[in-house]
Amino acid sequence: MAAVTIRNLSEAAHRALKARAAQHNRSTEAEIRAILEAAVLPEGRVRLGTALSEASRKMGLTNADIEAFQEALEQVRDKRPAEPLKFD
Repeated sequence: MAAVTIRNLSEAAHRALKARAAQHNRSTEAEIRAILEAAVLPEGRVRLGTALSEASRKMGLTNADIEAFQEALEQVRDKRPAEPLKFD
């Protein structure tokens, strides 16, 4: 498990964290962990693949439709290797 050190946290923020932890009946460290996890792993987050899959299902797209789209794309795609950008 990873460890994080937070430097230069104001006394006011530290007191507020301690008070919030007490309200939730947990340690300050556990409260900080909960806050960080809620910030970066929200419960109702939507993942891009899930959202795209759901949208295509609502539109009635099938695997055959996607395969036909991919085949059409292959016919028009420029197959030349990409050239690096020049910054002159």
